[in-house]
Amino acid sequence: MSGPEVRARLALPLRAVGVRPGMTVLVHASLRATGLHSETLRDALLDAVGPTGTLVVPTFTAGNSDTSDVHRAHVRGMTPEQAAAFRADMPAFDPARTPSHGMGRLAESVRTAPGAVRSAHPQTSFAAIGPRAHELLDHHIRTSHLGENSPLGALYRANAQVLMIDVDFDVCTAFHLAEYRTKAPLRSYRCVVGLPDGGKEWTEFEDVQLDESDFGAIGAAFGWGVEQKGQLGGRPARMFSVRAAVDHAVEWMTEKRR
Repeated sequence: MSGPEVRARLALPLRAVGVRPGMTVLVHASLRATGLHSETLRDALLDAVGPTGTLVVPTFTAGNSDTSDVHRAHVRGMTPEQAAAFRADMPAFDPARTPSHGMGRLAESVRTAPGAVRSAHPQTSFAAIGPRAHELLDHHIRTSHLGENSPLGALYRANAQVLMIDVDFDVCTAFHLAEYRTKAPLRSYRCVVGLPDGGKEWTEFEDVQLDESDFGAIGAAFGWGVEQKGQLGGRPARMFSVRAAVDHAVEWMTEKRR
């Protein structure tokens, strides 16, 4: 079956799971078991939200930080000299060119699509296509990975929806906003960023200590009567509001994390 035919066939299941024209939708997707091509799904989603809707994806980049688990895995077993050389060669974050890390094929297809917008955070950027892209992504300050001054905070204020395709709540980015609202502890972050002259520099800043280790438990206590469920590519899909997810996570963290 051709790409256009698959794209047309996705219209009904997308509608069944709750995608509507004019929506702003943050999508998390694992396509490996769905058999869906990333560009076909991207275009089907854009068809579903229509010209007044906006499609958003996370395009995080942990690889340009020497305080990330990704970096620690890379340098594990290296000598101090090798680790220093590896750090010196790490590419700087460039919002126009740096690929996302571990976000999946759909996220990359949105990031690289003509007309896509990307936020400027060197570790937790988002990409979007649609009329609200700049409104949602243009104000992403460095000390707010996923807080009020990030696209996630903007998505909450915009009453956006979350669509999860064949992934579980342990990757539900919306829950992170609750960490800011419940005053989670701070930690230091360090990453390398590009300069206008083509050079690079290291920057260090403090922000909330992001911790998704209990997101599965938060998700298990969420959803009944709140989310819509369906299937895409023969795999489970669910949709719910960013506000409902964050408000639930705030209550859960306030009671359980302390």
